[in-house]
Amino acid sequence: MKEVKYLVYGKHVYGSLYGCDYELLSDPKFLEEVVVEAAKVGNMTLLEVKTWHISPGVSVVAVVLESHIAIHTWPEYYFAAVDVYSCGRHSKPEEAFKYIVSRLKPKRFEYTVADRSYIE
Repeated sequence: MKEVKYLVYGKHVYGSLYGCDYELLSDPKFLEEVVVEAAKVGNMTLLEVKTWHISPGVSVVAVVLESHIAIHTWPEYYFAAVDVYSCGRHSKPEEAFKYIVSRLKPKRFEYTVADRSYIE
């Protein structure tokens, strides 16, 4: 059996959170703190965080050395879309995603884990 050689390693975790608290989804400072901590939980190197308050919704995007973490919210629908992508073998994007879920406390959520690797 031939050994798999990764030219690029990538794992993409993305999902939808339903029934979240309106106040949490409307709070830019809270969401920024969640993204910063998610980077730590996911063993990623945080480079920069940008936050936009598009009242009532919020978008937070963290650029990490390994790629990105993003949360986009629609408080009026109690909904958030979350995206965690990493091309670092040492990182844990699924743990980062689950941390975000634990902080936003949705009534239900769904997510997908996609392999974004390039294998020789």
